[in-house]
Amino acid sequence: MKKVSILLLALGAIVMMQAQETATTKDYNPITTAAFSLGISPDAVATGMGDAGAATDPEVSAQYWNPSKYAQMEKLAGVSLSYTPWLSQLVSDIDLATLMGYMKLDDMQAVSASLRYFSLGQVIVRERLDDAGYSVSPYEMALDVAYSRLLSRNFSMSVALRYIYSDIMSGDDPAGQAFAADISGYYRKPVYFGREQGCWAFGFNASNIGTKISYDAGNNYYFIPTDLRLGTSLKYPFNQYNRLTIALDVDKLMVPTPQSKDEIFTDISPISGIFQSFYDAPGGMAEELQEINASFGLEYAYDEQFFVRAGYHYENEYKGNRKFYTFGAGFKMSMFSIDVSYLVSQAQTNPLDQTLRFTLGFDIEGIRNIIGR
Repeated sequence: MKKVSILLLALGAIVMMQAQETATTKDYNPITTAAFSLGISPDAVATGMGDAGAATDPEVSAQYWNPSKYAQMEKLAGVSLSYTPWLSQLVSDIDLATLMGYMKLDDMQAVSASLRYFSLGQVIVRERLDDAGYSVSPYEMALDVAYSRLLSRNFSMSVALRYIYSDIMSGDDPAGQAFAADISGYYRKPVYFGREQGCWAFGFNASNIGTKISYDAGNNYYFIPTDLRLGTSLKYPFNQYNRLTIALDVDKLMVPTPQSKDEIFTDISPISGIFQSFYDAPGGMAEELQEINASFGLEYAYDEQFFVRAGYHYENEYKGNRKFYTFGAGFKMSMFSIDVSYLVSQAQTNPLDQTLRFTLGFDIEGIRNIIGR
């Protein structure tokens, strides 16, 4: 159990080292969770816009950000594959691979699914400093399915169910397992700018609402990253071929704030922890506001085929200090799309600093039409 706690703390420290350089020990109080890879943004579309994805246009990689978008997709089915290196400036064998897909059942409803696999590469485990140790291959994975449905002309909702498997000690200790659910909604309304039609959208996603996770057969339990994300976007068309999308997301972990240094687990139930997370910060309301992250993004599109993106993400220095700029580009054809994004950290240390992410998307209907010709 001691090794599990040390590893969880170490993984959290890698993500948040910069905050310790700028914040005092008294004020520095980040929220640390198990299964932390669930919080890594997978696709190159939203990450090119500073991690703003709750209310942007429906697209094939929406499962992570807001699966209720799928009910408003125009295409019948699609699939995407995303790849994200992690700590790419230091190692080459830690990465996240994500497969997502959806299928419209009719004009009102859709089903979708995703598989995430996060590999931590090869890790040497030692009992003592003079121990030669042994090599393990820790990893985390998550499999989820979602159902989305239009409830009105402009509003859709979705429910997703997720299975989480976290083998951070690779056989030395029992693997952690958890179950979770997401509840999301997406509202999109046409807005006219002269003769051109744009749209305004609002979205929300309460994700990873579920059980806690244990790595020692139930003796101790850890919170998974339960998160609430709210977003809005405005799509402004300049003319028939050119348009600009502005997007803003805010999100907050619905996990209790540590009341003492390095506390990473508690006897509080997951549901009680959700409600407590809005008022339990030792620093009061000022610290609660520090736990809200913000993402701002822009996307320029030409003829809905060529895309250029930029964005900024803000996290308070006392809660992790992940502040970064992102840039991205994309190209879409009738049967496939390719998107890339690049992150430049404003803080000195960030596991994704100078990381290039890729997403390949495929329109199943387009592929079928080409094959059938």
